[in-house]
Amino acid sequence: MVNLFQTNSLILLAFLVIALATLSGCTKPPYTNLDNEQLKAKLDQNIPLYDVRRPEEWLQTGVVKNSRLLTFADQSGRLKPDFIRKFTAAIGKHEAVMLICRTGNRTDSLARFLIEKLGYTQVYNVRRGIRGWIREGRPVVRP
Repeated sequence: MVNLFQTNSLILLAFLVIALATLSGCTKPPYTNLDNEQLKAKLDQNIPLYDVRRPEEWLQTGVVKNSRLLTFADQSGRLKPDFIRKFTAAIGKHEAVMLICRTGNRTDSLARFLIEKLGYTQVYNVRRGIRGWIREGRPVVRP
């Protein structure tokens, strides 16, 4: 027979496993991650790519050709006041859209928000961002 201590220990263990899986990214995100080959294929299909970094970041690294430049958050991580209005005016909820930032972290947050809070259905995140694109020797252009 299982005692109360064992039951509580099992519940705590289960909670910790679920929490660690969530925090470590083991859960499937609500959007689709893209590697650079997939990004290239989607660009060839004319799916828009939004580079959501800040202007100084675009100047520092360059951008993927034909990217649409729209800053998501300021340097402190606060949402830019006009971002949602401009983004939703340009991209319908059921249109495909790709997001790129420096490493994929900002676009992870943005993609989740677009799907979970705004009802977007076809959001793609460039997994390793512009850094991964450049690391593979892929071309960039100056904004």
